[in-house]
Amino acid sequence: MAERRIRAVPRPVIGLLAVALLAQVVWHGMRADLKAVAQALPKPPSAAALRLAAFGDPLVFAKTLMLWLQSHDNQPGVSIPFRTLDYARVQAWLDRILELDSKGQYPLLAASRVYATVSEEKRKRMMLEFVYQKFLQDPDRRWRWLAHAAIVAKHQLNDPKLALKYARAITDKARGPEVPAWARDMSVIVLEDMGELEDAKFLLGGLIHSGRVTDPHEIRFLERKLEELEEKSKAQEKQPRAGSGVSK
Repeated sequence: MAERRIRAVPRPVIGLLAVALLAQVVWHGMRADLKAVAQALPKPPSAAALRLAAFGDPLVFAKTLMLWLQSHDNQPGVSIPFRTLDYARVQAWLDRILELDSKGQYPLLAASRVYATVSEEKRKRMMLEFVYQKFLQDPDRRWRWLAHAAIVAKHQLNDPKLALKYARAITDKARGPEVPAWARDMSVIVLEDMGELEDAKFLLGGLIHSGRVTDPHEIRFLERKLEELEEKSKAQEKQPRAGSGVSK
């Protein structure tokens, strides 16, 4: 069958097609606008209310809430940058989820490795401090997130004192058998980087003689590290101090 030329189509029909096409474009545009309205993160209900809503299964409900919270920055038609999220409410939700599932690790993983990646220093520090406070409640289970917080404080915030605070907390409080040597020894490394050799030596000596370290390989490592710090300390003492030269 031969195709009919566009000129052979009656003008009223062409007009109707054009109006229909325009209406479809406008309709889709309106739908896109409706989808693109970002919804603010609501305040979390009380822990008691969430437990009632969990219908006797708080662990599953906690995981569901965590998935919902992480998907909040990707709503239909819009992606919300972390820097525009209400971090006080984010923290409140993470806290509630941990109350539902105290053994859960995902809220602290999200705090240290997701929400702490924001470039704004205030929000980053807020998430790191949240991880620190929650670590104190269960050090042997939550040490790994505070170890990451110490790394972030040292290398991203350039705040060695904060990194030492977190690392020292792991050394002092995380004493379970599953806590690895590198995590316990982080505070020594931070002190050495800060040039606080005497404090690092004191801490190492305490670890060696405390009886907490039982692995022979780790004990030898600590002893070698202590010898290395002794040599560094002696070399540092031999260096002339600024302004100590004799004027002629």
